Amino acid sequence: MNDFLLKNVNNDNKKGFFSILLHQLFSDEPKNREELLRLIQESKEKELIDQDTKNMLEGVMLIAKRTVKEIMIPRTQMITLNLNYKLNKCLDIVVKSAHSRFPVMSKDKNYVEGFLIAKDLLSFVYKEKSSFFIKKFLRPAIVVPESKHLDKMLKEFRSKRNHMAIVIDEFGIVSGLITIEDILEIIVGEIEDEFDNIKNFNIRQINQYTFSIKALTQIKEFNEKFNTNFFDKEVDTIGGLVMKKIGYLPKINKKICINNYQFKISTIDNRKILTMHVKIPKNLLLPSIKK
Repeated sequence: MNDFLLKNVNNDNKKGFFSILLHQLFSDEPKNREELLRLIQESKEKELIDQDTKNMLEGVMLIAKRTVKEIMIPRTQMITLNLNYKLNKCLDIVVKSAHSRFPVMSKDKNYVEGFLIAKDLLSFVYKEKSSFFIKKFLRPAIVVPESKHLDKMLKEFRSKRNHMAIVIDEFGIVSGLITIEDILEIIVGEIEDEFDNIKNFNIRQINQYTFSIKALTQIKEFNEKFNTNFFDKEVDTIGGLVMKKIGYLPKINKKICINNYQFKISTIDNRKILTMHVKIPKNLLLPSIKK
């Protein structure tokens, strides 16, 4: 950071860092969102910033316009526990999912009782199973409305040092789940950890019939996994195929059925589809893909 930038950052906080950065990059400050996006694109073309920086700047702008509902994991795809689960059942779910936090639901599954953190189960592995009561280990759950904007959700995650929140609809019923990682991936791209399966990087199983698919997955790879015969001489990726079938850049949650495979748009940027969920026919049996 140069001296001018440092001086202005400390100048009674009259300007935010982002505004000062733009002042350094552009001679004229943008007057609206469209001008800002254009200037970011021009700065990339002039090699003032690289592609990754451009994507992150656009991502920061994007989260202010989008809501929790647009990127949440739907209730039907949540991996949850119930209050009456015994230790062995909880451990089975923890091991199979490889997740660290689990919503514990009410009997009717409409409301959340709290969160269970996987590490809290470790002390019970060698104890009498009869002494295990899941309710004793519940952590309070953050509950947010579907309409909450992602920038405010990210700020709340940071201030409260939480990683996960339950999303409710207008009637107070659970409609989904959102994590801090879901929001950060809009800014920096998909985040993979040491437990992700590198071989199946493009395709990850969510439940028995639903998979998360990167739009850049080659059609050939998709065909090999799902025993399909999709082909289009004009496109090579499954995202390109879906985009061509729809005919325009779709919005989040847009659905389209191709040969009994239901595609649902998960994330997009200003030009293309990034990720999708695909629901396969129920008569198709496939080996599980680890997350």
